[in-house]
Amino acid sequence: MDGIDRRERLSRSRLYLVLEARCHPLLDAALRGGVDILQLRDKDLDDDALAAAAEPFRAACDEHGALFVLNDRPDLVDACCADGVHVGQGDMSLAEARACVGPGRIVGLSATSSEELESGDPDYWGVGAIFGTPTKPDSPPGGFELVRAAAARLTVPWFAIGGIELSNVAAVVAAGAPGVAVVRAIRDAEDPEAAARELRRALDR
Repeated sequence: MDGIDRRERLSRSRLYLVLEARCHPLLDAALRGGVDILQLRDKDLDDDALAAAAEPFRAACDEHGALFVLNDRPDLVDACCADGVHVGQGDMSLAEARACVGPGRIVGLSATSSEELESGDPDYWGVGAIFGTPTKPDSPPGGFELVRAAAARLTVPWFAIGGIELSNVAAVVAAGAPGVAVVRAIRDAEDPEAAARELRRALDR
């Protein structure tokens, strides 16, 4: 897959799932349910362990036609055979990340406030936290105001993230989000495939 193919897939993506390495048994179910992008986020693994953990993520994404993104580690994108990388405001700069992964891969950037939406030109944005979430306890929730600010400004793909679940995804979409990124809503569901399908249904309405 080249950069054109990756960006074309990105433009169609609506549902983004962030998981730790230990969650690899549920990858196929989540992807069958409609997940478009998988991100491997596991800050406790060393380089070799992260590259090994990436193998089932890459294989599952290949099988289901999804994108595979690595969190925070542009230097390991090649070793992990990832389609791109996602960086936060406090990580490697966007320019450095682009230089590290090359023009054929995608780079995503987090924005936790409307001011940070002005901080770069990534291929896609992760916007939030929208609601309070234990996976990002230090990120104050921006609520629907942040969703509306992103909808008004952004012209590239973006995903609202932070505390989004079945009970509130429709309201997030109604506020202007074209896509959402989740962790617990699929990871902790009794039936990850059904949870992904319900989220996707809400996004596609």
